[in-house]
Parts: sequence; structure tokens; C-alpha cells
Amino acid sequence: MLLGFGIFLLFVFVPRKYNVPKMQKRESTKYWDLPTGSRIGYVLIPAKGIKKSYPIIYLHGGPGGIITDETIKMLSPLSENGYDVYLYDQIGSGHSGRLKSIKQYTVNRHKQDLEEIIKKTGAEKVILIGQSWGAMLATQFLADNPKKVEKLILTGPGPILPVRRELAGIKTPDSIRLKEPLYSNRQANKKTWSLRIKAISLWAIIWGSKLASDKEADDFQTYLTNELNKSTVCDTSNALKAEGGSGFYAHLMTLQSFDRVKDPRPRLRDIQIPVLVMKGECDNQKWGYTNEYLELFPNHRLVIIPGAGHSIAVEQPKLYLSIIREFLNK
Repeated sequence: MLLGFGIFLLFVFVPRKYNVPKMQKRESTKYWDLPTGSRIGYVLIPAKGIKKSYPIIYLHGGPGGIITDETIKMLSPLSENGYDVYLYDQIGSGHSGRLKSIKQYTVNRHKQDLEEIIKKTGAEKVILIGQSWGAMLATQFLADNPKKVEKLILTGPGPILPVRRELAGIKTPDSIRLKEPLYSNRQANKKTWSLRIKAISLWAIIWGSKLASDKEADDFQTYLTNELNKSTVCDTSNALKAEGGSGFYAHLMTLQSFDRVKDPRPRLRDIQIPVLVMKGECDNQKWGYTNEYLELFPNHRLVIIPGAGHSIAVEQPKLYLSIIREFLNK
């Protein structure tokens, strides 16, 4: 019994190392120190030619995701159309700071950071591109700041918060052909989660504190992301290798706050701004969650992308960019 208990303590309390890439410093990274207390790392791709009035702000997925080199490369051409393009790591991930109190990683904190970031740009309005969780964040921001958004682009959007879980059971219309991805988030979690990670997560949720250092926890999140990337494509051989810098506590604790947000739906129904919704045919998000955006936003356009999963730009980069450009030019 003592031996068994000792082995249990070993697996739970001894720090682990993961063979994952280290976060690489990027010479183009700049920093904002926000009134919220967040230190945010960002990249600005300056507009070329005649500058448009409204910049583009890209919101990455996660929570706890990062701005990757691939994302910067993908969105850089939009600057050729006259747009300043801002890409920032959300608090708790990438080049942005880590919070001492993990209880502060909430949906509301991310929304407040975005509000302050837009003030930093000096723009009257912005164009938001939200990927996955980024789309959820963009929707939360829009509900409180409808006059600050010129256009909204949602790619592979996750559910509107708080989640109406009954929508997951809605069947896809016969006119829209979708496929199940070959790999699932559940498979990724099953392959990567250990007894220690379960203990770290439970400790964080119950006590609101860190059983593991940010480095260990973030390295695990990168390790997990490498597996999760397989669920975001139609063909798993196209999955990207994860870059270092994912934020574990930002991911975990933000998820815990999902059901504590104020329902934005009553404030979203009267908004007439143009909305583009892009969904890969192998998207791992349920159709019912996507359909709710179409029901709420009357001035919407839905585009189903063939041969692409949740991360559309990975498998259909040219089509991804051309559809966004077409929408922006209207």
C-alpha cells in the first residue's frame, strides 16, 4: 500500500517535461501595457498604399492559443488592400504575460483587454476576424460595443456563450454537406492527459492556484495542441506542428467562466453589420452552433469551404484569403 501510495504521489506531484518546441522570440513583436493589467504581445502589419479607415484585428483560437508564424504569413496580404492588420496573443499565452492569479483568466477579462486594445489603435471602428474561440470572443465584444465594429468575419466559430447545449443536436440541412473529421478532440485528450495533468486541472479549478509552473503547464498545452491540430483538418496528414507558447491556465480557467457570462443574444439581434461566416466541410463544431449565428445576424453570408476542417486556412489558404478579400471589398 505504501509503495502504491508513493507511486501515486510520484505521478501527481513530480513535475514533468515535454519534448515540445520552445516559444521563439519574434523581432516584429511589440507590446501593449493595458489598463486592465495585461501585458500583450502583438504584431502590426502596416497598410500599404492608400490606408483604409478601419484596421483589422485578428482573434486567435483557444482559449490559450497563439498567433503563429503561419497566421501572420496568411493574413499579411490583407495589408496590400490598405488595411493595418493587428495580431495579438491573448493574455496568458504566446508573447503576452502570464497572470499571477489564474482566477483572472475569464471571458470578461479577454473582452476588456480587446476593448483597451482597440483604444490603443486609435480607430473609430475595427474589422474583427475571429477563429474558433476568437469568434466567440468577437461576439461578446460586439454585444457590448456594436458601434465599434464595421464588419465581422467568423471562421470555424465556436458556440455563442453561454452555450445552448441543446443546439448540438440540430441536424445539418440536406442542402449543406458536411463531414465528420477523421480525428477528434476526445482522442487527443485521451492520448495526452496524465494523472498529473488531471490533478493540476482539479487543483486550479477548486483552489484557483497553480500546482505546476506556467512553463510546465504551457509546455503540456503545446503538447496537447499538437494532437488537437489533427482534429482541425480534413486530412490529418495536413495537421500543423504546434509552435511553442500555448497557455494552459488561460485555456483551462477561461473555459470555467463560459457559463458565467451575461447572455449577449438580446443585444445581438438588432445588429445589422455585415457578417461573414466561414465553415470547413470537416469542421468539428456542431452545425447547430454555427446556425445560431445565422439566425441572430440578418446581414450574414455563409460559405462552406470544401476540403477544409476547423482551421480553414491550413488546407484551403488561397480560398480562405480570397473569400475574406471579396467580403471586405463589398
